[in-house]
Amino acid sequence: MNPLSLRTWTLRRRVAALCATVGVLLTMLGVFAAFTAAESNEHLDTILYKTGPMRAAGESLNTAMVDQETGIRGFAISGREANLQPYRSGRAAEDRYLREIEDLLGAGDRDIRAALADVRVRADRWRAAVAEPVQAAVRTRGPEAGRSLIEAASTTEFNGVRAAINHLQDEIMVIRTRSARVAESTAGTLVAIEIAAAAIVVLAGAALMLLLDRMVSRPVLELAEQVREVAGGAYDRRIASEGSPELARLAEDVDGMRKQIAAELSEVRAARAQVEWVNDQLKTQAEELVRSNRDLEQFAYVASHDLQEPLRKVASFCQLLQRRYAGQMDERADQYIAFAVDGAQRMQRLINDLLAFSRIGRLTSGFTDVDLDRVLSEVKSQLEPRAGDDAEIVWSDLPTVEGEEPLLTTLFVNLIGNSLKFRRPGVPPRIRISAGQVGEEWQINVRDNGIGIESEFADKVFVIFQRLHARDAYEGTGIGLAIVKKIVEYHGGRIWLDLDVDEGTSIYFTLPLLAGIPAKEPLKEVTT
Repeated sequence: MNPLSLRTWTLRRRVAALCATVGVLLTMLGVFAAFTAAESNEHLDTILYKTGPMRAAGESLNTAMVDQETGIRGFAISGREANLQPYRSGRAAEDRYLREIEDLLGAGDRDIRAALADVRVRADRWRAAVAEPVQAAVRTRGPEAGRSLIEAASTTEFNGVRAAINHLQDEIMVIRTRSARVAESTAGTLVAIEIAAAAIVVLAGAALMLLLDRMVSRPVLELAEQVREVAGGAYDRRIASEGSPELARLAEDVDGMRKQIAAELSEVRAARAQVEWVNDQLKTQAEELVRSNRDLEQFAYVASHDLQEPLRKVASFCQLLQRRYAGQMDERADQYIAFAVDGAQRMQRLINDLLAFSRIGRLTSGFTDVDLDRVLSEVKSQLEPRAGDDAEIVWSDLPTVEGEEPLLTTLFVNLIGNSLKFRRPGVPPRIRISAGQVGEEWQINVRDNGIGIESEFADKVFVIFQRLHARDAYEGTGIGLAIVKKIVEYHGGRIWLDLDVDEGTSIYFTLPLLAGIPAKEPLKEVTT
């Protein structure tokens, strides 16, 4: 392969080639190890599950033959059939152990199969030459005849049986020894394969670390150093990398970004100067706006306060004219005087409400812990004459909040007073006040069964001097909900109209949660 073309390989391609090479080598070792392990397992199975049981069966077979010979001798001595029991059980055991050995044989175990056949032949020959004649003699001529046959018979036949069994055991041992040697050899091969695999992995890891150090780590450190120089103000410093092709392209992109930054730096500085000038102008305007709002609040307060005296004088003299000259002039004059008195009184109420509105947040007694249950009890006492006997005011256990108690009392007086004023004709008013903790604030709801507010007026009800009904239909100046909104916002809360109600009016407002005071469990409702 051309070295120049190899130098153009990307880091990903080089790592992939290294991983592929290592993978191929490890796969080959794995396949070889699998075949070796299979062979080792096969020979271990031969040792554990074949030659071991066969040798045990051979030992038991030898014992069975000794039991048969012992039983024949005992029967020849005593002549009792009970003494033949070892012969009979040994005969059954012989057949069983011969079958066990034969079942464990494979197609290639010809030597063991021949030795097993020899054991059968010699055992049958011993029984035909000794065991069966002794039994027949004892049964027909008595024990003495049997003993005579045993004494006269040679032990050659029985020794041949035992020799055949020993030969069978030797043949089994040959297979076991051969399997053990092969298993030991394959175990060594597997160890060598593991060592080779470990060596391949170590070499691959070292090659990968060298590759990463040469093509990534050192080039990245050099690139970072160049970037730091540019960040320090050397915008004319060219950025380049001699690492992998990916890093070289990254260096080109970073250098392009450097050129773009250097080209736009002068524009940014000019824009910064412009922004600073605009910020100074905005700061000046904001200060002017704050001063203007403060002057407007002062003007509203002074205007409403200074209008009190002349308005009281006008109202007093109009009422004096009404009392002194009522009935002494014509009907139209009495009507004109009544208009003047009513206008003066309405103007006085408007000024008083405006004065109260302007005082919120200006004249403060400081925030304290306010128990809203106590506030509701006070509000109920104030509104009892207006509520009448048929009105019902219901509230659940309300929280303790931080605020100005007079202002919070005014808030509930206005809300509950509106519910009493805008009651549904012929229906006893029912007003419910409830509270619940939502996040870091209390959410309080005041709901009634009155005439309600149409959804299109939801944005107007909290605007000062906004009235939704004719002046002669309901009394008031239209500033009550505006005062409520200003009190809520002064305490850091929000207020809104709930439109998802079937009847009546539902108003929600929030107050901040008092630090260190957990939410109370709802208690039994208080009704009046």
